[in-house]
Amino acid sequence: MNITAEQIANILEGNVIGDPSVGVSKLSKIEEGEPGSITFLSNPKYHNYIYSTKASIVIVNKSFEPLHEVSATMIQVEDSYKAFTRILEYANQIKLMKSGIEQPSVVSEGVTYGSDLYLGSFSYIGKNTKIGNNVKIYPNSFIGDNVEIGDNTILFAGARIYSESIIGKNCVIHSGTIIGSDGFGFAPNQDGSYSKIPQIGNVIIEDNVEIGSCTTVDRATLGSTIIRKGVKLDNQIQIAHNVEVGENTVIASQTGVAGSAKIGKNCIIGGQVGIVGHITIGDNVRIQAQTGVGRSIKDGESVQGSPAMAYNDFSKSYVYFKKLPVIVKDLEDLKKSINKNI
Repeated sequence: MNITAEQIANILEGNVIGDPSVGVSKLSKIEEGEPGSITFLSNPKYHNYIYSTKASIVIVNKSFEPLHEVSATMIQVEDSYKAFTRILEYANQIKLMKSGIEQPSVVSEGVTYGSDLYLGSFSYIGKNTKIGNNVKIYPNSFIGDNVEIGDNTILFAGARIYSESIIGKNCVIHSGTIIGSDGFGFAPNQDGSYSKIPQIGNVIIEDNVEIGSCTTVDRATLGSTIIRKGVKLDNQIQIAHNVEVGENTVIASQTGVAGSAKIGKNCIIGGQVGIVGHITIGDNVRIQAQTGVGRSIKDGESVQGSPAMAYNDFSKSYVYFKKLPVIVKDLEDLKKSINKNI
């Protein structure tokens, strides 16, 4: 990224204070700024750094009034934090602006793809797969037969997309993630062994979904495992067969969701949560980290603990959990005192 203060101000609809021609090529923290970098000032705790930073450009709020001389060029905006986020997005788009098919790679019979495809080396695309415009597939990725991938979706290195999976527009699938592997389906036999139940469904990932590294989304036994639009999944999550995750729900790392569970929209689920199969979690639910969910949860509930209980009940109970040895001792002492007086 090579861009001037004037160009940045035009992007952010801001005002330049200083040299509009000064250029930057990287981003930095304000306390670690160096020549040729751009940073921002938002938190009042960092105000002193604006006078010592070596960064070439600092984005500041219009309300900021310097107490001393500032050597860096400043760009005044309404909200410096949001403005810097836009610059981060801009820089990331430039970094990801690749196209072309690298070799060696395999594009099988019947594959169709739109404009500006990037296919990294040592990648494989199976038969009859359909890929939209501006899709970026990084090296060492696998895409099976009959897959559909929408416009502007990114698959980072080492992603694995099994056959019949459908991925929408503007999705991001990070490295090591597996979409469409077999659900965990086995039938017990009389001799104690197990027979595999064929998993012949698929996975549907709707638009604007981001899935972190090393997460697995299993294909359905029948029908579809569905990740609705706007869902954000962290690294190392297990989504089992026939699960449905509602739109704009976020799930943190190391959570496991068992088969056929239905999760509503706008839920927030913490890390290391376990959710049993065949239950329904309503909309706008909050599940605290390390909670074990063994029952259905109604809309708007907030739960914690294992087994899960209402968050407020858990918080009150935890006070007594910590004091349980003392409470038991007091009860024993009280019992002895009563027995002496009988």
